Amino acid sequence: MRGILTLWALMCFLVLLPSHTDSVAVMSVDLGSEWMKMAIVKPGVPMEIVLNKESRRKTPVAVCLKENERLFGDGALGVSVKNPRVVYRYLQDLMGKRHDNPMVALYQKRFPEHNLEKDESRGTVFFKNSEEMQFTPEEVLGMVLNYSRALAQDFAEQTIKDVVITVPAFFNQAERRTVLQAAQMAGLKVLQLINDNTAVALNYGVFRRKDINSTAQNVMFYDMGSGSTVATIVTYQTVKTKDSGTQPQLQIRGVGFDRTLGGFEMELRLRDHLAKQFNDLKKTKKDVRENARAMAKLLKEAQRVKTVLSANAEHMAQVEGLLDDIDFKVKVTRAEFEMLCADLFDRVPGPIQDALSSAEMSMDEIEQVILVGGATRVPKVQEVLLKAVGKEELGKNINADEAAAMGAVYQAAALSKAFKVKPFLVRDAAMFPIQVEFTRETEEEDGVKSLKHNKRILFQRMAPYPQRKVITFNRYTDDFVFTVNYGDLSFLSEQDLSAFGSLNLTVVKLTGVGASFKKHADAESKGIKAHFNMDESGVLILDRVESVFETIAEEKEEESTLTKLGNTISSLFGGGSSEPAVNASEPVQDEEEVPPETGKEEDDQAQKEDKSPPEEKQESGEKTESESQAEEKEKAEAEKVNANADSGDGKEGAKPQEKKTEEGGKTEEKKEETAKPQKRTKISEEIGVELQVNDVQDPSSEQIEASKKKLQDLTDRDLEKQEREKTLNSLEAFIFETQDKLYQDEYLTVVTEEEKEQISGKLSEASNWMDEEGYAAGTKELKEKLAELKKLCKSMFFRVEERRKWPDRLAALDSMLNHSSFFLKSAKLIPEDEQIFTDVELKTLEKVINETTKWKNETVAEQEKRPSTERPVLLSKDIEAKLALLDREVNYLLNKAKFAKPKPKPKPKDKNSTSTESKANSTEADMENVIPPKESSTEKATAEAPEEVKPGEEPPTDENAGKQSETNSQSEPSEETSNTEPSEDKKSENHLGDEL
Repeated sequence: MRGILTLWALMCFLVLLPSHTDSVAVMSVDLGSEWMKMAIVKPGVPMEIVLNKESRRKTPVAVCLKENERLFGDGALGVSVKNPRVVYRYLQDLMGKRHDNPMVALYQKRFPEHNLEKDESRGTVFFKNSEEMQFTPEEVLGMVLNYSRALAQDFAEQTIKDVVITVPAFFNQAERRTVLQAAQMAGLKVLQLINDNTAVALNYGVFRRKDINSTAQNVMFYDMGSGSTVATIVTYQTVKTKDSGTQPQLQIRGVGFDRTLGGFEMELRLRDHLAKQFNDLKKTKKDVRENARAMAKLLKEAQRVKTVLSANAEHMAQVEGLLDDIDFKVKVTRAEFEMLCADLFDRVPGPIQDALSSAEMSMDEIEQVILVGGATRVPKVQEVLLKAVGKEELGKNINADEAAAMGAVYQAAALSKAFKVKPFLVRDAAMFPIQVEFTRETEEEDGVKSLKHNKRILFQRMAPYPQRKVITFNRYTDDFVFTVNYGDLSFLSEQDLSAFGSLNLTVVKLTGVGASFKKHADAESKGIKAHFNMDESGVLILDRVESVFETIAEEKEEESTLTKLGNTISSLFGGGSSEPAVNASEPVQDEEEVPPETGKEEDDQAQKEDKSPPEEKQESGEKTESESQAEEKEKAEAEKVNANADSGDGKEGAKPQEKKTEEGGKTEEKKEETAKPQKRTKISEEIGVELQVNDVQDPSSEQIEASKKKLQDLTDRDLEKQEREKTLNSLEAFIFETQDKLYQDEYLTVVTEEEKEQISGKLSEASNWMDEEGYAAGTKELKEKLAELKKLCKSMFFRVEERRKWPDRLAALDSMLNHSSFFLKSAKLIPEDEQIFTDVELKTLEKVINETTKWKNETVAEQEKRPSTERPVLLSKDIEAKLALLDREVNYLLNKAKFAKPKPKPKPKDKNSTSTESKANSTEADMENVIPPKESSTEKATAEAPEEVKPGEEPPTDENAGKQSETNSQSEPSEETSNTEPSEDKKSENHLGDEL
């Protein structure tokens, strides 16, 4: 019974396991401006940073694009010093930017060697290396993401498709969409774009889960990276949830940023300082600033010097052969560096003040300020920060480089269905407000018609997301147009506002509105509802637009109690309506109705946006309902319907219409008493939507496919090149090594003179071919040449390999024969009354020993007669087979002896009663306590199978379960172990059980 239950448990458990071909690993990419860090989660590996090919934990975001070569990471950085024109870096500054954006001009100033041109179809930019080599920033970023996946797959040793990518918190809608497009071009499935500050906060909270309680704790993260700076205020506390009980939560309360303040700007300042120092030496008439290669060398040296100055007061900068083979060497002090970047250090407190302002908090409410990002290691940055925040010290209890990658991969595991993680609620915040604007014709009291511009706030500044919103247009009965734009961005500086791009997002043209009103002319209109969704990635999506109507249908007065009960039950399980649901629209519970301009729920921000007086707002006619109002109405209607369904006699349950009349007056009440009960039915009609993007035009599906093909072709070319180089190296090595082997004694022994000359001739011929044509030959031709040479030398290599194996294999066989013979002699010497082996078992072992000895002597003798140049008859695989057979026979008997129960010695008082019959019975009883003998070696192998099978390879079968019940008490521990260990191994391998 126990064996059957164990088998059933294993079978149920294995159903939950994925097939070995499924990809269950997920990854994260912390996509910085200079570096990227990858992390993975896979079964058995909770969270781990990916090491690149150089075994480093971070990889430069750099791509080298030559005519016939593509390099990434450190390889691309190496080329950037020699040929900076073909190496592309700091791509974040170009994502989602139009050609006239100031950030594009700044990028061109920093990297004058690149040729940036305008994409006429989209208004964005692209890199033009030549007429054949032209790449958009999205395509280059797609290459980087594809490379990051390749590194992660090599590290995880399995394919990976699902990824969470970090982006700066200040990325707007256009910038976020371009990152998603780049991932699409790379063939990645983006589970979420997570703000890097949110990922850092999540990582911090996950490892301090026990410290989070119901009391709100406010923490500020100050993240200064290479390209930008972000200050984030996060509130940690536990909250109660419907599904998971009390769980920790982080909420982004305030964010401030400086788009261009970072370590890279400091390095550029230091580079320019070094360039001026070199020019002042006047060792050459050339200006070093006009030489791209020399400036690339100085930038690399400036990066090194900046790092060293963080720990030293001064350092010597030196570059060999900077310009015209002139070496450059100059001393740089920390004071000089700080003076060069004085205005940058003055900007350090800015993001802090912006974050406090957006959160409407003071510094006294912040418990701790934690440093994130590589540039925070600059001593002057920490000095200014400490003074700005007024704290005793700055928090350094987080990995400044890897926190975002680790937080993002935790989120990836939580979003993936393959892993189980402890819940940690994340409430991110949208930095930029978004509103809907529309114009409608209104009529004044004097009959004069005019156009009125209306605004509705969809998402306030720092509004949490993901979140759904619904806006209702009540005054339109025909097709109309509205726009989706950014709201009030006055909190941005003039510089940030110019770099932000277009404030207009989308123009939405609706078609079919008039047709829907004609179709449902007899119904009451509930307005045109537009459903918006800001998803987990912070991207705003217009899900659908629908025209909603309500009709009143008469209900049958008489309905049996059984029918009512049946309808109520069916509605609980999602049934009820048998009509086709073509136009039906169920209410979305997580949607929130946008607050109206008029009424009790009027929003203060909406008043600020719309400068019209309250009287005009009341006349706008755009009636909207809040989420709470909508839910209360739905609940009230549901309660009324249920009350009617539950009432058996129809007297106790008041009809919906009757409830309304109770408040109206006596006259109405009498009229409604005689009216038939009515039921309201909701009808929704889908409205056609045409979107016109105004900020940055998305590439068309054809352009996306063309980019995917372009990237795939480059990847195929790289793989082909790697395969060719590998084959070429293998062919070269084979030729040289084999030519050398032909002069070694062990090879000369096994080849005839004729065979040697044939092989040597072919190798010389192949070597000459390599010098003349081989280095330009294709992969297929190189493989064919290598296969031809290997086939020619195969017999020679086989004979040499066999002769190498003989001594060890024969020695092992001799040793096994000696041990087996000794064991057999010892077994035969056991007294008859204590013998645990049967005659059949001992004769079987003796037979195997004799046959093996005979085979060995005869085969070795025959081999000695054969010439060494012929195929040997003594083969290592045959020796190994004989060894295995002997080992199996001996182990079988050893196991039997191990579990045999010693025979009980007869007591003195029983001597007179001992008889031949009792001896026989005793022998039979003892034989039941040991493993029964098997006649054939096949059956013995079957008995040995449980020990040979690794734990967890396969569940026990019914046959094994049956055998288990037949074993005695001594063998039970062994059987129990073989049943429990596999289930434990399976549990450790089950990805569903991994808990981070």
